[in-house]
Amino acid sequence: MELILALAIGVLTGSGVWLLLRPRTFQVIMGLSLLSYAVNLFIFSMGRLGLAIDKEPVLQPGLPQDLAHYADPMPQALTLTAIVIGFAMTALFLVVLLASRGMAGTDHVDGSRAKDAQEMP
Repeated sequence: MELILALAIGVLTGSGVWLLLRPRTFQVIMGLSLLSYAVNLFIFSMGRLGLAIDKEPVLQPGLPQDLAHYADPMPQALTLTAIVIGFAMTALFLVVLLASRGMAGTDHVDGSRAKDAQEMP
């Protein structure tokens, strides 16, 4: 299970970085989204000790109150908060992308394609 999760985090991170280096703004936004998904998976995986199954998320009466018997709920709460913030960030970036494309006439990050397109007849 740990290997699958580590591979998923690695693939999401690699794909996100590759998309961040692309010249178009939509690809940059998708790269940021993939990176946020990778970070969310990483934070969520830190809440389980050894990614064991059948661990209780809260303390149970009768069990010793140590980390061996329950999962830490803080990474789950942080991940949920990060998902909501990431969704709002993506929506804001898409609005900025549409406004920028409408004003500049291009969706390239540096805007160099718009200058080239205006010079050519």
